[in-house]
Amino acid sequence: MMKMRILSANDVRHALPMAEAIAGMKQAFAQLSTEQTMVPLRGRVNVAPVGGTTLVMPAYLAQSGDLAVKVVSVFPQNSTRHEPTIYAAVLVLDAETGRPLALMEGGTLTAIRTGAGAGAATDLLARPDASVVAILGSGVQARTQLEAVCTVRHIREVRVYSPTNEHAVEFAREMRGHGPVPPLIRIMSNAETAVRGADIICAATTSIKPVFKGKDISPGTHINGVGSYTPTMQEVDADTVKRALVVVDSREAAWEEAGDLIVPLQAGLISEAHVHAEIGEIAAGLKPGRTNPEQITFFKSVGVAVQDAISGRIALENAVAHGWGTEVSL
Repeated sequence: MMKMRILSANDVRHALPMAEAIAGMKQAFAQLSTEQTMVPLRGRVNVAPVGGTTLVMPAYLAQSGDLAVKVVSVFPQNSTRHEPTIYAAVLVLDAETGRPLALMEGGTLTAIRTGAGAGAATDLLARPDASVVAILGSGVQARTQLEAVCTVRHIREVRVYSPTNEHAVEFAREMRGHGPVPPLIRIMSNAETAVRGADIICAATTSIKPVFKGKDISPGTHINGVGSYTPTMQEVDADTVKRALVVVDSREAAWEEAGDLIVPLQAGLISEAHVHAEIGEIAAGLKPGRTNPEQITFFKSVGVAVQDAISGRIALENAVAHGWGTEVSL
């Protein structure tokens, strides 16, 4: 008989603390960039009658011995049924025997690991004295971005801008003083005032056009871009990309999916050589990160399955240690 642990969204929230997730992301990215991983291209099934898509994302990390598969369904028409448009689950397997060990709710895991990825990049690229962060967007991703940044830097002031003001108000109410987040959260009336003078900018929107202008950014700023994930979506303008030291999670994935880089590349404004490094190369000590306090640094992330595999293992280890989740026999 096979025993397996089931973790709900709430279980995952407890079992994947941000500081541990950030440390895990550095490991995952370093293994990815030193060719110690097996990450096939993601499988895609289009469900034409309802305009849905189901994606299958497996990953194996040889050094840490992590093996997992994430399944994500994106069904936009669900919003008309008052159902989530995205569902996800992560299956964690034993890398020695292939035995399924756990099945966990994947939306929460994805939100935390994506925030943690930006947290790892912020730790490696932002100025050590960075203390003001601007958050563009107010959804789930904006929340985990903020928690991650506040985990790796001593943030004294948060600025949030959302096109829908009540969303920004709700975000501020919920996040004020949450864990490492400071009590000072200012709601800004536009992106321009939010980013001016900010040390760190987190773009977590689904915008198809840039959400701020390069001219409004101060020297020394670090930018995390996690929102746009298709070749035509752009959160960060070409001017910013040209000025910045650009670091990605995966070169291969970025040139397939990151509109922030693909649009200026196609316009002839940058070349592929403009990407300085993968974040894993910096985490592994193979390439330098920031080399002076005036540099603008830009981390562009489209998400890689190795992040799910390592997060799944951390969550499972903590769940077993604390007795979280439900054990079932199959």
